[in-house]
Amino acid sequence: MVAVIDAAPLRASGSLFGLAYGDALGKPTEFLSVAEIEHRYGPTGPRDLTGEPALVTDDTQMALAVGWALHEAPSFTPDAVEPLLRHRFLAWAVSPENDRAPGMTCLRACAELSRGLRWQEATEAGSKGCGANMRVTPVGLLDVDLDTLAGLAQLQAGLTHGHPTGLAASELTAYAVFALRGGAPLSDLPAILTERARSQRRVYREQWLGDLWQRAEDGTPEDFIARGWDECLTVLGRLTAALGQPDDGGDPCRATGEGWVAEEALATALLCAVRHADDPVAALARGATTAGDSDSIAALAGAFVGAAAGMTAWPSGWVDRIEYADQLATLGAAWD
Repeated sequence: MVAVIDAAPLRASGSLFGLAYGDALGKPTEFLSVAEIEHRYGPTGPRDLTGEPALVTDDTQMALAVGWALHEAPSFTPDAVEPLLRHRFLAWAVSPENDRAPGMTCLRACAELSRGLRWQEATEAGSKGCGANMRVTPVGLLDVDLDTLAGLAQLQAGLTHGHPTGLAASELTAYAVFALRGGAPLSDLPAILTERARSQRRVYREQWLGDLWQRAEDGTPEDFIARGWDECLTVLGRLTAALGQPDDGGDPCRATGEGWVAEEALATALLCAVRHADDPVAALARGATTAGDSDSIAALAGAFVGAAAGMTAWPSGWVDRIEYADQLATLGAAWD
């Protein structure tokens, strides 16, 4: 049993636990069709944790790896943080608990990192899978300036996913958590993120990324990173358009993508979170009832709603029923 968390907003805890709750609800639905999910759980999808404890996937495991690396960092600089991220990722890769259908991109990159290669050489340079941003929530919970937040978000993504869209979507995911924790309404997030993407479109963070851009065929570092921001802007446009229409109650992936890639995971999770801002459990259930990467979509939806509403968003009885509750509580308390 873990200590019951106080009923105050506690937005950092709310975001971390929300991520884990969404991950747990989406874990058994990830490879099911919407019809199969609704047959099993009813038309509203899964709305309660199952198991003692309710198990999560590699999404939460890797978010905790990022969280502990940041918690241990003596300073938030590339030289201080990269070795800690590397250590935590490699420990995850060989852990016996890494048995939750982990992403092959992460496993391949970790295998190369374990050889001692520079991360720019070890990363899967062509991958923009959602593993880049499913784990970035802890970055958005830090009290840092926006340049540091952006650098940390892109660095943790880049260790495994070297595609510019993975970098940009990770920064936007962390920025969304940061903005929500600061009091931004969920309904404002599409516009806030669109403005951020436009402002950062040709900002290549060499201090954090080094020569990563040379792994691609773009002519300049600015061209490299702009490619990622442009893909994010495209899906944010689809998100804005979807939110301008009545909710048909169906699979959110039809509007913003199935979430296997980073920018779609961000947008579809936000679609669920904004649609159900007043019913956080419904946001998780909506994310878990998709034909796409349901655990990652629901996890990010939980991170967003939890950052906005805090621990009061979640049923009080869930806090002791989720896997890794002690770790989630410790990190949340450190950042609340």
